[in-house]
Amino acid sequence: QVQLVESGGGLVQPGGSLRLSCAASVSIFSINVMGWYRQAPGKERELVARITSGGSTNYGDFVKGRFTISRDNAKNTVYLQMNSLKPEDTAVYYCNADIWGLDYWGQGTQVTVSS
Repeated sequence: QVQLVESGGGLVQPGGSLRLSCAASVSIFSINVMGWYRQAPGKERELVARITSGGSTNYGDFVKGRFTISRDNAKNTVYLQMNSLKPEDTAVYYCNADIWGLDYWGQGTQVTVSS
């Protein structure tokens, strides 16, 4: 069973930064795609960023160069560096692993952007 554990969320002021981490219980070296999604109250879950095993990345349109996804295969960890945070970035952020068509999710970490 694959377990994903997110950390790094919290309260930050507008314009601030956070780095989210997602630690996997298995080697991520060959995991097809890993990504971050978010869900705000009353809204659907949406893609934030994802990264393939080959290192290719794509981002949600709202990111506009503010976030960077990366992976450290040696640590079985995926990161999401978030800069220039806005109040509308407030949401629960979830880590996702796509392993041969099966989706695995973490429990989520709350990010709140507020002054």
